Amino acid sequence: MNPWINYHHLFYFKTIAEEGSVSKAAEILRIGQPTLSAQLKLFEDTMGIQLFERQHKKLILTEQGRVALDYARNIFKMGSEMYEVLHDRLKPMKTSLHIGAIDSIPKQIILELVKQAVQLGPCQITLSEGKPDELLRELSAHRVDLMVTNFLPAGVDAKGLSPRSITKKNVAFYASPAFLHLRNDFPRSLSGQPVILPTYDSKLRQDLEHWAHIHHVDWDIVTESQDVSVKKLLAMHDLGLMAAAAHTVTRQVKEGALVEIGILQGVHEELFLVTAARKIENPIAIQLHKDFMI
Repeated sequence: MNPWINYHHLFYFKTIAEEGSVSKAAEILRIGQPTLSAQLKLFEDTMGIQLFERQHKKLILTEQGRVALDYARNIFKMGSEMYEVLHDRLKPMKTSLHIGAIDSIPKQIILELVKQAVQLGPCQITLSEGKPDELLRELSAHRVDLMVTNFLPAGVDAKGLSPRSITKKNVAFYASPAFLHLRNDFPRSLSGQPVILPTYDSKLRQDLEHWAHIHHVDWDIVTESQDVSVKKLLAMHDLGLMAAAAHTVTRQVKEGALVEIGILQGVHEELFLVTAARKIENPIAIQLHKDFMI
């Protein structure tokens, strides 16, 4: 059976964490410092975890302490809202939804995610971009509800995570019409040509290098970037060919700014929507993880 949470102690913890010290929190709460320190210690003992690290007389939240602070803020925020709603002063709070995406994810996919989230119910959405390891930490700490990525976390990083494939598309080379002649004798025609590739921390980059080795293609790398918008802009200005899935360049191909040069057989871009196991589930995040597809 889980221990009963003393909400007075939880509020003391929240105040200490937000003020950064027991002394400042004691002034606000009008409690003596020794008493407040004892209450914090009792709360940590009840929870069975260390919420703070003591460093040079400063209190630094542990990873578990940061998670506990997020929950504490939500608990007291909902308590205040309950009072206001019961007295007909406030409409119920919107569901908060934090979506994190690695920086190579096409913005069109983020747009579709947001559109579907809004259709599922009233929500306030926060969007973040970052590197895979950073977003995984945020997801595991429950500061991000959904992560959009092009790789599957493995080993220790995958503990408690639930990934689901939302799309898997063939990758092709796209370029401005100036490169249209390269369709002839593809893929050998790519040798010596300028290409715009993702950076080495991308799975797609590794797959492209492997494909080039198998087909004996020696291309000229002019730019490396994870930003899809930048790569499209460079390709449209005749600076090289970019490798992408079709959904990434739909509008540019339709408008004639980019043309497909050739499909890379055996090279795919697969995207995943990842959630982390949590006791208090986000209803909109759960529904998106279950139903969203590209």
